[in-house]
Amino acid sequence: MNKQRAKEIADSPMMKHVTYQGMPIYIQHVDEENETARIYRLDEPEHEQTVSLNNLEEH
Repeated sequence: MNKQRAKEIADSPMMKHVTYQGMPIYIQHVDEENETARIYRLDEPEHEQTVSLNNLEEH
């Protein structure tokens, strides 16, 4: 996913269908400089992680 689209999704009040390794996730923050995102799986909101934007897919 490109960083501009990831930022749009993170800033949007509407929930978008985005996955990381096939699992639905929520994007909390996008680090444009490092091209990473702070995310958590919808079924594990307490498990936050930082991942490459390249590993995120919008459906």
